[in-house]
Amino acid sequence: MFFRNQFANVVEWEEFRDDMIFWKWSNKEIKKGSKLIIRPGQDAIFLHSGRIEGIFKDEGSYDIESEIIPFLSTLKGFKFGFNSGMRAEVLFVNTKEFTVKWGTRNAINLPHSQLPGGLPIRANGTFNFKVNNYIDLIDKIAGVKSSYHVEDVKLRITSVLDQYLMKWISREGKDMFNLQANASDISKGIKEDLDMNIIEDGMTITRFNVRSFNYPEEIQQRITKSASHSMIGDLGKYQQVEMVDGMASGKVQGGGTASDMTGMMMGMNVANEMMKNMNQHQQPSQQPQQINQQQAQPQQTSSNDQPQAGATEKPNFCPNCGTKAAGGNFCTNCGFKLV
Repeated sequence: MFFRNQFANVVEWEEFRDDMIFWKWSNKEIKKGSKLIIRPGQDAIFLHSGRIEGIFKDEGSYDIESEIIPFLSTLKGFKFGFNSGMRAEVLFVNTKEFTVKWGTRNAINLPHSQLPGGLPIRANGTFNFKVNNYIDLIDKIAGVKSSYHVEDVKLRITSVLDQYLMKWISREGKDMFNLQANASDISKGIKEDLDMNIIEDGMTITRFNVRSFNYPEEIQQRITKSASHSMIGDLGKYQQVEMVDGMASGKVQGGGTASDMTGMMMGMNVANEMMKNMNQHQQPSQQPQQINQQQAQPQQTSSNDQPQAGATEKPNFCPNCGTKAAGGNFCTNCGFKLV
């Protein structure tokens, strides 16, 4: 008995890795007394002469002679001899869903009327896939390869991803400067195209996601500034924001004349805005009172009520932009009325 079983072996996935899609146990003779071990997340497929003999999915340890061979399609009557073994291959398949990060290899130049060379963008995200058809997998890939890795699928996907991004971004006139708003529709279209690309190899794309679109730095700055203009919607407030940004970024250093001037301008602008807001809120409530006072007291004119010449002094600096006043009634820089 010892001599008959001395070459008995264990059929298992010896090189299991999380990034392996399948691994083939081959070029070994299965002897009498050999065991098959299936671990969680694995399927074992017995192959003979390139044909599927049986698929085993339940995890556990099995005696090949008594628990496996009786279920093989053409080898169910195989009998082990004294020195003979069964020549067969066992393909172990990872059944989990794989998650892969992707990014565009090169910038994609999207046609744009205002940019002769196109709008260059990059994108990144994730996609998920899994094996779903063993016959196609064996026929197209496993028949000629002993193992297959996630990186192999990633290379295949990224080789065609740029053209699919171009197709779905350009479709239906999407806003080139706000692609993130259309990320869901773009992702859905790309998923369908990628799935058609690899489904013939026994795999399927279960999910595809565009995480972000990236523009060149100068384009992104213009987009950000345009967005902030539309959010502010008021030139005075925009000037305040620009001054605050300048001080925060260090472009306007503290302690110098420029910083003092900036602080004075910002203070004047804020004060003006506060006075405008107060007048707007107070005007409706004061109007009835003024009318009643006019009705109760007859209007009298007196020489004392007339404005006196020289009573209003012109400011030294423009309250709106901070430019030094030149003595006129209007600011020479922004046209603000000084008196």
